[in-house]
Amino acid sequence: MNEVYRPPLFLRNGHLLTIYPSLFRRVTDIRYRRERLSTPDDDFLDLDWIDKGNDRLAIISHGLEGSSERPYVRGMARALSRAGTDVLAWNFRSCGGEMNRQLRFYHSGAIDDLETVVRHACSLKRYKRIDLVGFSMGGNQILLYLALRKSTLPEELFSAVVFSVPVDLAASAAKLASAANALYMRRFMRHLRQKIRQKALLFPGQLDTDGLNRLKTFLQFDDRYTAPIHGFKDARDYWARCSSLPLLTRIEHPTCLINALDDPFLTPECFPHDAAQKNPRLMLLTPAHGGHVGFVSFNKEKLYWSEQLTLRLLDLP
Repeated sequence: MNEVYRPPLFLRNGHLLTIYPSLFRRVTDIRYRRERLSTPDDDFLDLDWIDKGNDRLAIISHGLEGSSERPYVRGMARALSRAGTDVLAWNFRSCGGEMNRQLRFYHSGAIDDLETVVRHACSLKRYKRIDLVGFSMGGNQILLYLALRKSTLPEELFSAVVFSVPVDLAASAAKLASAANALYMRRFMRHLRQKIRQKALLFPGQLDTDGLNRLKTFLQFDDRYTAPIHGFKDARDYWARCSSLPLLTRIEHPTCLINALDDPFLTPECFPHDAAQKNPRLMLLTPAHGGHVGFVSFNKEKLYWSEQLTLRLLDLP
């Protein structure tokens, strides 16, 4: 498939394409129905539905410190709903507006929660076809899920489309720690530090918050919190075990990975041409522009290029 993204002239820069939607895009013409889903470990996930009785469903996974309310999720949900598929935009643990109950929250390899959501959707017996759409961390989870659970995936699951995915977590973490990405790193760390403070109040004595404000990078944060909370030795063990890159050749469902070459979060390792050549089920698109979860377009339908492309890939009108 020869798909070309041409950004607006004033946004021909990866940073601008990344920042513009967060600051200026508003998607107000959809309404979710919220469902709280219990997890096997006595926690919960908040699911936001647009269900209109269709026999197809698209499940959308957001990125790090995102939610179903982010413009990129709402925009995709609107596009898919208008095209005739039901939509389920799920929130990672702690991301739905209320802190989750367990000490654990979410991470790049938390495919157990994605599996819980998919199985729940299948249990409703309403959908003949289910597609997965993911962004950034959510995209990495989807790729891991397809690779690691390929022998037990439900028959309703058909395909996946993922954008701006750091398939090599160590490389992406190092890139984000660079001076050029200080703006994004400060924002991520501000949100993550706040969650640790909330968790520390809920679980007295289980989390040490001394020096929390001195943590400035994912290496520092994941070493101290993400890895030990979720059963990894350290940050590098977590990154190695949860990067989807080594597993891409195992995917057996039709999958399209779209990573823009000007994405400020990604390194050359995140453009897995070798894996795409070896796996006929994996399509890799690397447009010159797009930024990180950007792909801004201006048109009367109010569809970003990522949304237009997803409709074509999923064979929707």
